[in-house]
Amino acid sequence: MNTRIGILGYGNLGRGVECAVRQNDDMELVAVFTRRDPATVSILTETAVVCHVADIADWKDKIDVLILCGGSATDLPEQTPEYVKYFNVIDSFDTHARIPEHFANVDAVAKETSHVGIISVGWDPGMFSLNRLYANAILPEGNDYTFWGKGVSQGHSDAIRRINGVKNAKQYTIPVESALEAVRSGSNPEFTTREKHTRECFVVLEEGADATKVEEEIKTMPNYFADYDTTVHFISEEELLKNHSGIPHGGLVLRSGVTGWDKENKHLIEYSLKLDSNPEFTSSVLIAYARAAHRLSKEGQSGCKTVFDIAPAYLSSKSGDELRASML
Repeated sequence: MNTRIGILGYGNLGRGVECAVRQNDDMELVAVFTRRDPATVSILTETAVVCHVADIADWKDKIDVLILCGGSATDLPEQTPEYVKYFNVIDSFDTHARIPEHFANVDAVAKETSHVGIISVGWDPGMFSLNRLYANAILPEGNDYTFWGKGVSQGHSDAIRRINGVKNAKQYTIPVESALEAVRSGSNPEFTTREKHTRECFVVLEEGADATKVEEEIKTMPNYFADYDTTVHFISEEELLKNHSGIPHGGLVLRSGVTGWDKENKHLIEYSLKLDSNPEFTSSVLIAYARAAHRLSKEGQSGCKTVFDIAPAYLSSKSGDELRASML
């Protein structure tokens, strides 16, 4: 029987989940829930319905896994503990420092209501986290390195758009190639923030805005740009739409370590992602973990989980026999 999927929130991530469901034969999208007027939300799946979020509890027995596609700042801290009352849920909560607190909040409700909640699913946190764990377990003596990009940082782009005089903007995070090569050489370097990544901004100004003032404000913005070498390009709206309308991203997780009695042998583990669409890739990870949540629930498990707690076989639509024959 197919896993019946519900989507809460129909932005870039929600649309990505809808596309990912279509690529998985054992999945079926039954409903999309929105805070907007459902009549104004047009989805691609003809067999699914659009409902207002106020009616979500009516679907308690009609959905196997609800995928939460809200933001980590304000949506998910409230939504995940709330909706795990009614459904098995998955989210992509990515505020790393608050994951332990979010886990505890979801776990308490999920255990009480006998549901499974899998949090912080995506590529970082998510696939990058798994690769860090595997690499640390295998090479206990060594150093971890994570590089993000080249890709669009939506949070940094939003921060620029909030500056007075900015009409539109996109910001790219770019790994510093020389830093990457130093890691690959096995020298176990230590880096400052500035030495690992640069930031490149493409900005459309409002009529009459002061370019020098805007550039200064971007480059000195604390927590976003002040600690990085930042380049600002002022371009037309047409050029932004033509050349910078996508949401690509990616990055690398590396662990450089040593083995041997005298630590004479060096090893490098490297995991790389190059993504045309950040939200669509994240959605594909969410769907794989939705399959796992449904299976765990059918086995009688409950509580909050992260990617660390899910055995790889639970992510695949193939049976154990098929996996052993084709991938082991």
